[in-house]
Amino acid sequence: MTTVVLVDDQQLIRDGFKLMLNLEPDLEVVGEAGDGKAALALTAQLHPDVVLMDIRMPVMDGLEAVRRLSAAHTASAVLVLTTFDLDEYVFQALRDGARGFLLKDAPREQLVHAVRAVAAGESLLAPAITRRLIERYVRRPAPGSAPGLLAVLTGREQTVLRLLAGGLSNAEIAADLVVGEATVKTHVARLLAKLGVRDRVQAVIAAYESGFVEPGREPLRPTGSGSSAAASRP
Repeated sequence: MTTVVLVDDQQLIRDGFKLMLNLEPDLEVVGEAGDGKAALALTAQLHPDVVLMDIRMPVMDGLEAVRRLSAAHTASAVLVLTTFDLDEYVFQALRDGARGFLLKDAPREQLVHAVRAVAAGESLLAPAITRRLIERYVRRPAPGSAPGLLAVLTGREQTVLRLLAGGLSNAEIAADLVVGEATVKTHVARLLAKLGVRDRVQAVIAAYESGFVEPGREPLRPTGSGSSAAASRP
């Protein structure tokens, strides 16, 4: 059973999400909070798998709550709720440790998929929306940053990072590189450790901010034929 805490200052929104999630046999809403401060206390008490977090709230907003949850190294995955798909506050939440974001008017199927994905350790990186968000608010890379990033990653890890920046899941990366999904997970874990980031979202942000992936350009993607994959082996 995947447990969820809902955090939003609007009761109607919490009621709607709770109804949709509790219809699923593997999902359960175990708590609700109306502000970030209450969310911190509830998360510490219940240790949910997923926290659905609004950004604009009284007492303590979602940004500060995400920062504090990240600093506390909580195992709960935070999924940010927003009214707009391009919002500088959402980008800041991603930088601070949120696993992804979801529009409040998302259909039930999308909500359920998002909760299951982040609970399973995936980051919610919808290729089009998330890339636009990152490209809009990402800081310009410092001169010479990209070579430094290249130096710490093997050729295969660089390829995996580019595919992460393209929004691909582990299964999709495995199909493109013609390897097993377990192998992809190993590469992802290693590149996260080398970059000193906690999850895939922050790895993608680092890729853009270092200049490794350029805003406005589609991240390079192997053809799946095996030749490009072989060329990127360490």
